[in-house]
Amino acid sequence: MTYAGKDTILRVVRNDAGQMFELAERPTAWDAPTACENWQVKDVIGHIVDTTEGYFKAFDIARSGAEAPAAYGLVGMHERAGQSAKSFELSQAEMMARARADLDQMMGLLESLTEEEWGGLMVPHFYMGPVPAFIYAAGQLMDYGVHTWDIRQGSGQAHVLSADTADLLVPFMFIIWQSTIRPDADLSPFSIGVRVSGRNGGDTRVSIGEQGMTYEPGDVSDLPAVLEFDPGSMVLTAFGRVNGGTASGDQALANRFLNLFYRI
Repeated sequence: MTYAGKDTILRVVRNDAGQMFELAERPTAWDAPTACENWQVKDVIGHIVDTTEGYFKAFDIARSGAEAPAAYGLVGMHERAGQSAKSFELSQAEMMARARADLDQMMGLLESLTEEEWGGLMVPHFYMGPVPAFIYAAGQLMDYGVHTWDIRQGSGQAHVLSADTADLLVPFMFIIWQSTIRPDADLSPFSIGVRVSGRNGGDTRVSIGEQGMTYEPGDVSDLPAVLEFDPGSMVLTAFGRVNGGTASGDQALANRFLNLFYRI
């Protein structure tokens, strides 16, 4: 999330985007299924184009000081994003050219951010409202990393999520959880531990209460339940692609935590 990590995250975004484009440009790929319900590969590319071009508008608003519309909210994101992804009526070649041009423009925009802007420029996200500019780099990583996994999953072949992608996404998964608590969730207080392996792994104390979810790094040995993930299984679990991980301690409490969230 820090400016020191900018070059790293943008490098991984470009790598994941390259893999996605290679898969999607294959002659037989366009109408192939993916792991996203009712989405074919062409709809994933439509989603990438729709999302990225929405980012351009958001940065224009932030730079101009214009008033941003109210945030749409994440609850309706699944339905709206699906509709927008399917709204394009262009050929495979036309959509891929547009996606590539959008990537280059977005990378140029993110690469040009200063250290002050990386964490200090507040940019209105369509679904989440104002967020620091670096969240848009994370958004690109989520889209290209997770949706490349979706395309591969639709092929029926065995495959894995890149370690670089998963490691970088782990911190953002806590924000995803924090932002996707079901409106009707039981928020009677409890705490749980989350342990993530990998090069940038560690232990996190997570607390649930009437105000939602908070989290901080710390010792989890005194908590009633601890969820353990490798980076890939945490990312795919948080995005609702798989039910991954293991739990030690109070299994019912671990399952209660995992069922607090709606999936986007």
